[in-house]
Amino acid sequence: MSVARDNTRLTALVDLVFPLNGHSLPRESAPALRAALQREMPWLDQEPLAGIHPLKLVPGNEAEALLSQRTRLLLRLPRERMVAAIELAGRSLQVGGQTATLGLPHPRELLPHHTLYAYAVAAEADDEIAFVQAMNDELQTLQVRSQLVCGKRQQRDWPGGAQTTFSLMLHGLSQADSLLLQEHGLGRHRLLGCGIFVPHKSAAAVGE
Repeated sequence: MSVARDNTRLTALVDLVFPLNGHSLPRESAPALRAALQREMPWLDQEPLAGIHPLKLVPGNEAEALLSQRTRLLLRLPRERMVAAIELAGRSLQVGGQTATLGLPHPRELLPHHTLYAYAVAAEADDEIAFVQAMNDELQTLQVRSQLVCGKRQQRDWPGGAQTTFSLMLHGLSQADSLLLQEHGLGRHRLLGCGIFVPHKSAAAVGE
């Protein structure tokens, strides 16, 4: 259940939603997508809180995943970078040997919800207990109070080396803490789709 919207402030970050047109992309496209966007937006590395949401691709076991008409590219960006990012509309990205063209984007504000979900949060080790402790430590540093539920473990075979991730649910959040977590995220590799939180009830439909 969502909490009431906080009208006292605008968040420092906002999601920019691009239609994504193409035939297919590599199923493990995060590193290539990051590189393609860094070529178009050299300032992306200068924004530590910027993130690239995981793409919602057609399910399957093949190395190449089809793009559906509902596939969207979501960028979580500082509000002052929105104008520069909108200039990506109409450009084609080369992602792992495939081409995807960006449509005209629209902004999506971050709204507070009691429960947030991240598809993947980067872990420093394979051990789930150590991961949960590390997440609790980060929450304590942010002074966020939340109940934490660790989910699916995945091994990502990225060019820079193997990376373990866990899905993560946080619930019982206050309005202020929910917005803070969506702005700051948890863990590393935000540009690889890690540590980016969305409202849980709409998590399966992010990008639609």
